[in-house]
Amino acid sequence: MNTITGTNCYQFVIAILSISLFGLMPAPLQADWPQFRGNNSDGIGTGAPPIEFGPGKNELWKTPLSSGHSSPCISGNRIFVTTYNKDTPAVAVVCMDRITGKILWEKIIAVERLEKGHPSFNPASSSPCCDDQCVVAYFGSYGLVCLDLNGNQLWEKQLPLTKSFSGNATSPMIVGDNLILYRGNYVDHYLVCFDKTTGEQRWHVPQKEKFTGEMACTACPVVAGDKLICHTARSVQAFDIKTGQTVWTAKCATTATSTPVLAGDEVVVAAWNKLGEPDLRPPFPTFDELLTQHDENDNQLIERNEFPKLWIFHRPEGIEAAMNGAPVSWKHANKNRDAEITREEWQKAVDELERFRAGYETHGLLAIPINSKGFVAAEDVRTLATDGIPEVPSPVFDGTYVYLVKNGGLLTCINLAEGERVYRTRTRGKGTHYASPLIANGNLYTFAGDGQISVIELGPSHRILAQNEMPDGVYATPAIADGIIYVRTHSALYAFQDARD
Repeated sequence: MNTITGTNCYQFVIAILSISLFGLMPAPLQADWPQFRGNNSDGIGTGAPPIEFGPGKNELWKTPLSSGHSSPCISGNRIFVTTYNKDTPAVAVVCMDRITGKILWEKIIAVERLEKGHPSFNPASSSPCCDDQCVVAYFGSYGLVCLDLNGNQLWEKQLPLTKSFSGNATSPMIVGDNLILYRGNYVDHYLVCFDKTTGEQRWHVPQKEKFTGEMACTACPVVAGDKLICHTARSVQAFDIKTGQTVWTAKCATTATSTPVLAGDEVVVAAWNKLGEPDLRPPFPTFDELLTQHDENDNQLIERNEFPKLWIFHRPEGIEAAMNGAPVSWKHANKNRDAEITREEWQKAVDELERFRAGYETHGLLAIPINSKGFVAAEDVRTLATDGIPEVPSPVFDGTYVYLVKNGGLLTCINLAEGERVYRTRTRGKGTHYASPLIANGNLYTFAGDGQISVIELGPSHRILAQNEMPDGVYATPAIADGIIYVRTHSALYAFQDARD
C-alpha cells in the first residue's frame, strides 16, 4: 500500500489545480463535521476511512498545533480547532485547509487568566462548532466568540472566568439559527440560547441543581425534533428549543460528563459517578489484614510509615492518569492524632467511609423515552447496564447496538431493543480513555489516551481489525468525514485516507 506523504499531497493538489484550468474542476468535499462528534453528536462518520493508519501509513498530511484537547469541526474545505498559550496567556481559533492541512488563519484572543481544572484538563478542551457561515468557539477563560469562515469576528460574549475542579470542557452547538451552550461551574450554571447571527440572547434557563466539585457538566446537548436534550448535573433534561421551557426531567446519579446519543425513540445516556459501581470502590482491608501485610515491626499497630495507599474511590484502569482516585488519608484513619492506628481506630474509620460510600447511588447506561413529559419516573427509564460505564467517552449507536468503552479499553456492546449485553471485550487499547468512540463504514473506532487506536467490526463478532499507534497522546475525539479520519494528538492534527482512494 502506497503512503501519501505531505509532498505527494502537494503534488496531487497542483495536479488538480492544473486540471481545473481546463474546465475539469473537481467536486468539492461535501461531508461536514459541524461539532463535537459530528452531526447531532451522533459519532457517525461518512465514507470509508482507512482501517490501518498512522504516521507514514495512509497519511494524507500532518500539521503541528499548539496545545489543545478540542476536537476538530469541518465546514466545506475548512477545519477548525482551538488552542491555547499558557505564557501569553491567550486562547485561539485555528482554521486549516482540509485538503492540505495548511493553516489559513488564526484568531488569537488574549485573556486575563486561564481557566484551571483537573491535571488532564486543557484550557482549549471545548470543541468549536460551525456551519457554512460561521464558526463558534467557547473558552471557560473568555466566553463565546463567533467568526466568519475567514476569521473575521461577528460577535462575542465575554463571560466570567469559570471555576470548577474538572475544568469546563463543554462544547457549543448550532441548531438552525440558534447557538446553544450548557455551562456549569461554581460561578454560574445555566443553559442558554443565542441568535447565531447577532449574538442576541433568546432565552436563558438557570439550573437549580447545586454545582459541586464532583460535577463535570461537559456534555453537549442533542436535538430530537423540537426538543433539546441535555445531560445536566444529576439529571437528563429536555427543553423546548424555541422557548427554553423544560419539557421533562429524569433524575439520575451522574456528573454530566458524557454526551447522550439518540437511539430510536429513546435517548441513551452514560450516567457516571465516582462510586457508582463496585469496581470504583476497592474493599478496605480488615485490621488483621493490615497487620499481616504492613506491620513491619510486629507491634500490632500501624504506624505512618506502614500505612499503605488505600482508596475511597479509584479507577481500576487508566492508572497513569493524574489524580486517578481519592486515597484514604492518614489523618482520617488516625483519629487521635498520635503515632499509630489501633484496631478500634481503623474500624471506626472504615465504618465512616462505608457510610460515605453508601450515600452514592448506582449509576448506569440509561435509555429515556424522548417523548416523556414532566418528571420521568424511574420505572419509565430503562437501565441497560450498571457496570462498565465510561466516565468521559460518550456511547455510540449503530441502529441496533449501543457501544461504550471505558478506561482499559473495556468495550461493552448492548442490544438496544432487548436491553441485554451482547458482549464485553478488550479493544487492546490500554489505559485512560478520554476520546469518544466513532462509527464509520461498518467499523467501530476507539481511542486510548496514549495514542492506541483500535478498529473493531460492528455487530456481535467484535473482531479486532487493526491496532494503530500514534506517537503522541490522543485525548480529543477525532472527526471522520468523506472517508478521511482526522486525529488530533497532543502536538499535531493528522489526516489519514486509504491510499487506494
